[in-house]
Amino acid sequence: MQHIIIGAGPAGVIAAETLRKVEPSSNIVVIGDEPERPYSRMALPYYLIEKIEEEGTFLRKNPDHFSDKNIEIIKDRVNKIDTAAKTLNLQGKASLNYDKLLIATGSHPIRPPIDGMDLPGIHSCWTLEDGRNIAKRAKPGANVVLMGAGFIGCIVLEALALRKVNLTVIEMGDRMVPRMMDQTAGNLIKEWCQKKGVAVHTSTKIESIEKTGIFGSKLKVNLSNGEKLKADLVISATGVAANTQFLEDSGVETDHGVLVNDRLQTNNTDIYAAGDVCQGKDFSTGEYSVQAIQPTAADHGRIAALNMSGRDSVHQGCINMNVLDTMGLISSSYGLWMGVDGGESVQLCDNERYRYLSLQFEDDVLVGAQALGLTQHVGVLRGLIQTKLKLGKWKDQLLKDPTLIMEAYLANTQAIGHNAKVI
Repeated sequence: MQHIIIGAGPAGVIAAETLRKVEPSSNIVVIGDEPERPYSRMALPYYLIEKIEEEGTFLRKNPDHFSDKNIEIIKDRVNKIDTAAKTLNLQGKASLNYDKLLIATGSHPIRPPIDGMDLPGIHSCWTLEDGRNIAKRAKPGANVVLMGAGFIGCIVLEALALRKVNLTVIEMGDRMVPRMMDQTAGNLIKEWCQKKGVAVHTSTKIESIEKTGIFGSKLKVNLSNGEKLKADLVISATGVAANTQFLEDSGVETDHGVLVNDRLQTNNTDIYAAGDVCQGKDFSTGEYSVQAIQPTAADHGRIAALNMSGRDSVHQGCINMNVLDTMGLISSSYGLWMGVDGGESVQLCDNERYRYLSLQFEDDVLVGAQALGLTQHVGVLRGLIQTKLKLGKWKDQLLKDPTLIMEAYLANTQAIGHNAKVI
């Protein structure tokens, strides 16, 4: 059996390793289009703050890991898939044949249509090469403009702040991390960052970027509010899109990502998808969407590999879960954090301590939550949402006092009470 995996990120690597466990004699090939060994993009901030060297970003630290497991790594780009002939056309090779194929090509940063985005000194923070370029310019005291305060943007923000640059964040939304936190929590994060010395502009756009300074070595960033910022470096973190371009005319169905069933199988029975490129099942809604987070990629990779090997494995869906550290302030959201129609909710906020808790219910089941400045409750909130545990009378207790979440969990799982509050 010839298994080919397109994509050398977490989904692709875990799929390859899973296949090797269950099929010791099959041929397994992983194709990645970057020159480095398979690495984690989530490790780039640690590289930027010099907690790790480049080698620390690699998914597997042993340089012989893949050869030891008889997994072939090809550094090339797939141009086209011929599903009828079951072949891949590569830039550097004529073609490769496959029996089963996994599409784990991830996503790419969206480059906003702003005049001047192609100027030197403007980078995404997506590849190891991006990390090298940012590290060269983001020296202590450098003026840095970060475009986007979503999940990725705030991870980059943390690293930049630790490099002691003069940082300004520009976000089009009315709050920070708008796809993860509501207005109360998002604005508390903004206030926290400002208190730490980071300038944050929300409800603001970058209109254009132009050269300035001697020999055009600096940048001038023109904002929609009329301000003009001088910058040594501009980092774009304005979202990502799935890498599906090479599937054009292949017959593989796509939408926002590659469409799959609950086995992560595409409309072609020999082709599967996993990770950021996969439009997989959302546990909370039952609908299919792209969840571009590493835990989902890892889950997808394992399940797709089992199904590729003929071991039937149903994907129950991934919980939309994000945990973010923004300059020491931990924020998290779970499931349907924005609530559901006809549902009930409760919020508790302590502005002075930067603490916030929001619970969302459908009937007597917790379906979503947000938290700020709290960490000890993470497993409980995820557990309640994932198990769809009926809280009964405890739902009404939590509507009165959401700090009793641990007590409610213990009472319903162990039939005992435990006076453990989280705020």
